[in-house]
Amino acid sequence: MDTVRLNIDGSIDTIRKDDQPALLACLARQVELAPEYTLRSFFSMLDAYGALVHLNAFFPDLMEQCRQGPADGCRVDAIDWLMLEKTVEMIGFPGEPRLEIYRSFSGCRQGKSVPIKEFQVDMLLDMQVRLGRLKHVIFGDQVDVFEFDTVFTLFELVEGIGWELGFHGTPRECQIGSFRK
Repeated sequence: MDTVRLNIDGSIDTIRKDDQPALLACLARQVELAPEYTLRSFFSMLDAYGALVHLNAFFPDLMEQCRQGPADGCRVDAIDWLMLEKTVEMIGFPGEPRLEIYRSFSGCRQGKSVPIKEFQVDMLLDMQVRLGRLKHVIFGDQVDVFEFDTVFTLFELVEGIGWELGFHGTPRECQIGSFRK
């Protein structure tokens, strides 16, 4: 799988900001984060590559929150870093057997997952973002969860972070009547 590197300034290696076809082509590539990649880096990437903003209805409001936030020092002491993870869950009893695959974006403190919903997005901007492992849950057994190394694509990164951050506060897109004309 081809790899694309995301830099702390929001740039994507080898992709010009105005080259939309190249940007779309790299959505399926494995993503590699620069060592000090932060949530602010992520929003700088969205700002630089505007087409990515269209992947999630929450991004315009989230980006505005980031612009209005402090220029630096946006860290939470209760969290060591932010982590994007994948989960594959086999579900089968009771009911019809099925397989669910989803991503989660949370804080990490001393190796334990920490929910981030209670923190405003602009409080997390200077937190390092890391890519986690794949968790395999069988029939709801949260005790014996298997973990595996995995890769994330650029699309999974953008969608996974956007989905989770979309639940912070009450964004315009979630308000009753927000889609009325």
